[in-house]
Formats: sequence, structure tokens, C-alpha cells
Amino acid sequence: MAEFTHQRGKRQEDGGLGNILDVLLANARLVLGVSGAAVLAIATLAVKRLIDRATSPRDEGDPKAEQKTLEESWQDLALIKATPKPPKKQRREDLSEPLLSPARPPAPGKAREPRVCSAPPESPQVESIPPRCLTLQEKLLSHYSSRLAVPKVQVSVAPQLARSICTQLQNFLRSKCPELPFGRLFLSGPLLDGLGALAADHIHLMLPVVLDTTLWSLIPGEETVVRNPQYWLIKRTDLEYFPRGCSPWDRFIVGQYLSSNVLTETLHKMLVASINWPAIGSLLGSVIHPVVASRELKLEVKHDQVELSVNLFPVVEMEDKVLLARPPEGLVENLWLESFYKAEVSKVKELDAGDAGARQHCLRILNGICKSHPALHKLSGSPLTHVVLHLSATSSDWAEESLADRFQQVLEELVGYLEKGVLPSYFNHKINLFCELLEEEIDEMGFMLYRAISEPELLLREK
Repeated sequence: MAEFTHQRGKRQEDGGLGNILDVLLANARLVLGVSGAAVLAIATLAVKRLIDRATSPRDEGDPKAEQKTLEESWQDLALIKATPKPPKKQRREDLSEPLLSPARPPAPGKAREPRVCSAPPESPQVESIPPRCLTLQEKLLSHYSSRLAVPKVQVSVAPQLARSICTQLQNFLRSKCPELPFGRLFLSGPLLDGLGALAADHIHLMLPVVLDTTLWSLIPGEETVVRNPQYWLIKRTDLEYFPRGCSPWDRFIVGQYLSSNVLTETLHKMLVASINWPAIGSLLGSVIHPVVASRELKLEVKHDQVELSVNLFPVVEMEDKVLLARPPEGLVENLWLESFYKAEVSKVKELDAGDAGARQHCLRILNGICKSHPALHKLSGSPLTHVVLHLSATSSDWAEESLADRFQQVLEELVGYLEKGVLPSYFNHKINLFCELLEEEIDEMGFMLYRAISEPELLLREK
């Protein structure tokens, strides 16, 4: 009777366990799908067998029964290990049938809507491509397009704003100083001439000073106190026949010479104290401030779309010379600096037009690099242009494809000139364009460029 009760209780337990497993398996097919239910069924069967053997009476002392139990245990363990695992995500090209998206249980309170299994989009075959080393030519072109291109809005707004300021200044000078024969103001600078614009932030206003050549003559720089052929004196002549007052510019004479300092100081006072810049700025939709502390005639202009630094230069064109009222620093006064900028731009464009060359392209890159580099900024402008002009006399291949070769050759030429401490002007070999550089500056520039010859990428890195 006790044995029967034990067997009955065992059957009830087995029945209860079986009912639970049946419910679990029935729901598993709904929740997990066919493949998931199969996995759970096999695993459950193996566990059930283990439970049955654990709760069933053992025949102690029967070696055959123990051997059979051991074999069944290993079979069940193998069965569990052999249970198929959920398929791993495979590459789409390895499957002949579309992948089934896994089913999710319906949200509580909502009817389960039938879902359409769609194949996921094919992922492109990704091949490991080794990084490609860019050539110097590609790096230069990338550097030019990413860092040196001026935004179009600045290219259009900056000159237009500068011309408006130019017109206002011209009107003021005519009304304030009608006795002084100033010529018509005009714009100049890299943005307009295309040789070195890093940004549309710097424009020159050139103010022509018109002289009567019968009353004025030029004294070469070699005969001046600085012994520099790039600086000139403008001398008042025939004072015994044409005394002071015959020329409207006689009021700016110091000794017998037209003083660049006196003229600049007079114009500086007008810019700072006489012109109503707030009113002009309001008219032009900008804020204009004259720079008071600077020796230069300089305006700072802030507009919604651009900020400008505008420099005013009195200029004398006489005897095929272009002279700026820009004396050297120090105690020396009255001198006028000979400018080759107009001739430089004209010559470079003429050479490029003759052989479809890339000199202007090369100069924009070089000027952009030197202007932004703390050790090389004094090389930007005329020195670089004269190196390119010298090199053009010996190297005829300036095609776009040779840009990297010419760029590296310019660096080598610069190092050679810095070693000597002399860069002769292309238009006058007696002029040394390095004459105002300090020895320490020359050494620092030469060291930097010497390294860049073997590793030009040093100059293309962000500063």
C-alpha cells in the first residue's frame, strides 16, 4: 500500500511537471517560434530525464543498472551539448534564403498583429584597404582648397565695402584740402591681385600725390644717409626761380625734400580727428575706427560678413618709379620706399599667361603658409614673389602637374638666399630684400626651411 501511494504520488508529481512542461512548450512555439521551441524542447527533455533518474529508486549493487544509468547520463549530456543554438548573424551573401526577423512578444493589452518577415538590407562587402599615402602634389592642392580659399561672400563684400570707404575719403579730401592735387584713390592688395590672399581681411588704399616734374626730382637711395637703393628722396628744385609756395606740396617740405613723415602725420590727424567715421560707418552698415596709436594710416572696419584692415598709402609715381610714404623705422625721416608690387603682379601674370603656368597658385600657397607661420611671416609678399621670378628664369616647367617640384625648388632657393643673407630684387639687383631682417630671424627662417626641404609637410600642419 505504501509502495502504491509512493508510486501514485510520483505519478502525480510527474503529471504536474509534465503539465507545466507541456504548457511551457506550447507557449514556447508561440513566443520563440519553431526553431526556438525545438531548442527548448530538447533541453527540457534532457532535464526531465535527469529529474526522473534522480527521483526514481536506484538498484544498488546492480552493476548493469549503474552502467546503464551512467550511459544515459552521458547521452543526456551529449544531447544538451548537441542542442542547436540560435543562428548567428551571417553575412548576407552566405545565405540562400532571406533571414527571418526574430518575433517579439505582443505588448500587453494589444492584439498581436501578423508581421511580415523581410530580409535585411544587404551590407556592402567591406574590404580592408590600406591607407593611401598622399603625394606632396595632392597635399598642396588639398591645403590650398581647404585653408586658402576665400569665402565667396567675403570676396564680393570686402572690395565693395573698401570702395565705398574709398569714395567717402575721396570726397572728404576734396572738400577739406581742395588746394592739394591728390589723384583718384584706388584699391590694391592680394585680394584684388590674386597673389597671396589668405583671407579677405586686408586691403590697401593708394592715394596718389601728383607732383609737377619741373619742380621736383628724385635722389637715388645710394646717395641718401641710409645707403639703401630701395629708398629715395624727393627734392624740391629751382627754388631760386620758383620759390616756396609755387607748389601746393611745399608745405610738406623739410629742408629741400618732400617729407613722407610730415605728409603722413597730417593725413593721420585728418583720419583720427576730422572725419566723422561713425556717420560713414552707419551709412555703410559697418563700424569704422581709425587706429590712433599706429604710425601707419590704418582703419579697422567691422561688418556683419567681414572684418577689414584698410591701410592708406600716399604714393608718388615719377620717372617710372612707384614710391610709397613708408620710411624705414628709426630716426631717419623724409625717405620714400620704392615699391615693386605693381611690377611683380604684372610680371607673374604675364609669365603664367605665356606658358599656362602655376606661379600664382604656388605663390598663394607659399604666402598663406608664411603669413600664418610665426617664424616665416616676414617672408610673405615681395620676397617670395622675387624668388619665384628668379626661378622662372631658369625653370621653364611651371605646369600645374609640376607644382610640387616647383614648390620644393622655391624652398631650396630660399634656403640658399638665407644662407647668404642676400635676396636681390628681380627688378634691381642692387637691392637686398633681406636687408632689414635681423641675423636671428634669418637663422630661424633658414633652419625651418632647411628642415622643410626634406619634409615639406612641416609647413602644411596647423599652427
